[in-house]
Amino acid sequence: MDLFDYKQQKDAAATAPLAERMRARGLDEYVGQRHLVAPGAMLRRALEADQVPSMILWGPPGSGKTTLARLVAQTTKARFVPFSAVAGGVKEVREIIQAAAERRKLHGQRTILFVDEIHRFNKAQQDAFLPSIENGVVILIGATTENPSFELNSALLSRCRVFVLNALDAADIATVLRRALEDPQRGLGGMRVRMDDAAVQFLADMSNGDARAALNALELAVSSTAPADGEEEAGEIVVDTDAVKEALQRTHLLYDRAGEEHYNIISALHKSMRGGDANAALYWLGRMLEAGEDPLYVARRLVRFASEDIGLADPNALVQAMAAHQAAHAIGMPECNVILAQCAAYLARAPKSNALYLAYGAIQQDIRELPAEPVPLHLRNAPTKLMQELGYGKGYKYTPKFKTKEAAAQDYLPERLRKKRWLDL
Repeated sequence: MDLFDYKQQKDAAATAPLAERMRARGLDEYVGQRHLVAPGAMLRRALEADQVPSMILWGPPGSGKTTLARLVAQTTKARFVPFSAVAGGVKEVREIIQAAAERRKLHGQRTILFVDEIHRFNKAQQDAFLPSIENGVVILIGATTENPSFELNSALLSRCRVFVLNALDAADIATVLRRALEDPQRGLGGMRVRMDDAAVQFLADMSNGDARAALNALELAVSSTAPADGEEEAGEIVVDTDAVKEALQRTHLLYDRAGEEHYNIISALHKSMRGGDANAALYWLGRMLEAGEDPLYVARRLVRFASEDIGLADPNALVQAMAAHQAAHAIGMPECNVILAQCAAYLARAPKSNALYLAYGAIQQDIRELPAEPVPLHLRNAPTKLMQELGYGKGYKYTPKFKTKEAAAQDYLPERLRKKRWLDL
């Protein structure tokens, strides 16, 4: 590296976002994920023995996946090559792997290829990593917020260890924030920022375990707060809870409409209504709507629930759900939020029955596993003379002509299915 490169790198570090500047420089600085990095933990033991496997780091945003990958490379003295599956493709991956092979051959140095958002590669593209993992040219560390079981192919998973990172708790976030406030070189320690414990704790609580979001909000709050002009506090930047609220705005709402959290929250809504907890149902409904979920998607789920979990126990539930869907379509958000809330509360409080759901599921199974039985002759339509001569419609009882149910009784199922009772009411 020449002097120009050094100066450029130094300037870039100075102007980097606070979250980037405050990355842990060693395992002792790393906050959270004690089950992975505490003395005696599995990953820590692997690092100390210099036996680092290819791995997938699965965890929510801001839980420390990228920082941990960098520390792994630092601990093992391997060359760290970051790569984003969002910005690059297989061509770039192959170029990195070729350079890694030459580096190992000429200098004996291993390469850690860190692939952020690895789930963005489709399962065919993921095959590009397999040969280099097999022959040890690279140690792959993939980071993903999505469930690897669904997003990564089985061949890649079988060659990697999956380490699960948890969302940081509020105490961990508070530690990260106080470190940033006090550090004079990398953090805000040289800016005379004053932030009381209540504001720190509020920001820690509202960051949903995301250290990056917390540091970004802190940096925004500091940059948008004017220095005090009082005699004793002149030049001091006082960040209070109101400043934190303004910086956070809506960023604390964790909800990815295309990711796992989407399915987790809709599942929570469904199970809360099934369990009869209207308050919980309203909370999960609000989590979706306030984060920008399509209200018609929610309405469709409510319509489905009305038949799947309530059905004939309260047939009016389907009427309520359809009315909510129509109203949501007519007026949209935010006005339709209370309409969907009314429907969710009604469905939660309604009596439950899954008899129809189970009956139709059993019918689907019988249709798949049993022969396709012919329609009984007396139930067949007979629009032509030939069909009449073949017995189509013969013996059919037109129910309104009979005074009693017993007199109108007849079989409506094929003979081999007449004893079937999918729905007992």
